[in-house]
Amino acid sequence: MPTDIVMPQMGESIFEGTITKWLKKPGDKVQRDEPLFEISTDKVDAEIPAPASGVLQEIKVSEGNTVQVNTVVGVIGDGNGASASAPAKVAAPAPSPSAAAPISAKKEAPAPPTPAASAPEEEEDSDVRSSPLVRKLAREHNVDLAKVNGTGTGGRVTKQDVLDFVEHRTAAPVAAPAPRQASAPAPAVIPGDLVPMSQMRKIIAQRMIESRRASAHVHAMFEVDMTRIVNLRNKLKSGFEKRHGARLTFMPFFVRAAIIALQQFPIVNSSLEGDSIRYHQHVNAGIAVALDWGLIVPVLKNADELNFLGLQRGITDLGERARSKKLMPADVEGSTFTITNPGQFGAVFGLPIINQPNVAIMGVGGITKQPLVITDKDGADSIAIRSVVHLTLGYDHRVVDGAVADQFMAFVKKALENWSEEVG
Repeated sequence: MPTDIVMPQMGESIFEGTITKWLKKPGDKVQRDEPLFEISTDKVDAEIPAPASGVLQEIKVSEGNTVQVNTVVGVIGDGNGASASAPAKVAAPAPSPSAAAPISAKKEAPAPPTPAASAPEEEEDSDVRSSPLVRKLAREHNVDLAKVNGTGTGGRVTKQDVLDFVEHRTAAPVAAPAPRQASAPAPAVIPGDLVPMSQMRKIIAQRMIESRRASAHVHAMFEVDMTRIVNLRNKLKSGFEKRHGARLTFMPFFVRAAIIALQQFPIVNSSLEGDSIRYHQHVNAGIAVALDWGLIVPVLKNADELNFLGLQRGITDLGERARSKKLMPADVEGSTFTITNPGQFGAVFGLPIINQPNVAIMGVGGITKQPLVITDKDGADSIAIRSVVHLTLGYDHRVVDGAVADQFMAFVKKALENWSEEVG
């Protein structure tokens, strides 16, 4: 019997979704749990797996259209039924963004559309679950996916799994994969074209304007000497990865320093509710993740209860699930403070927009070597080459006073420059 493919409900507050890409075309064979199409809601992007094995018999809702949850968007048959049907046009209802959703960039619908099947059938290993993007990356680096340990749902091989395999294998070296932050924009455009904004881009634009209108944005920037942490990371990163199976990055240092400061200045870990201020019991750290197609802000819940290793593992997990489209709406809700890292792209610093309903966001610039004046314990000055980062705090002046914001950042600076916590 044919199996209906329905628009899933990604959370209690999600009532509709936009199909951004079909990964198969009518007539293609599909395996149960194989990624079949991609959707975008006002909170997350996600790959939706096939509900059954068979042949994609019909696509009822084409790319770019928005439908209610539980709507039948396609049909999987056994290949012996009626001929495959082209996608039908469906009127897309106007977007209805939720004011409570975090500000995060979403994937735009492809423009122009491209064929869904990105790899010939004979190049796919039926025993290896992976997306077309992963198979393409594997081909570029001459990787046999059967030899890669998949960490995704059901053992699916993710993009990060392939990158890790390339980095650690001992075979003849191949060209290194391009850094994730250097990814080209998803839509291919021709200069002079007028391209309509996707539904998600419209929502993003609205959220940015709403945040600017709602909060009295002020920014404070501090210069921080990261030399102690840079040297510590260089010394420990190899052993850290061998012991814990996770890379040692700089982000948990910044998150931990922010948590320490937030505990000293709880007003920065608050939100405005009418004429009252809600002081949050825990620190739910929103960590902005740059994707090939935009930006999303998953949330590390109760980050104040985690040790350093827990922070690193949590940050890594959120990043991997964001890049492989495995986040659920709950993963991007409930942040109390946000950290964004424009420095990974080479920015010296940024002036980030507050992620509502937070009252503050910390931007992390690039870590660079600079000459600094160093004063020793006897008061003598000298010039030394140090690793320096510029941190920016964007805060809502309705709630946070300038003096408090500066004291908060001074506390972050002190925690980083005098780092003494166990890294693991």
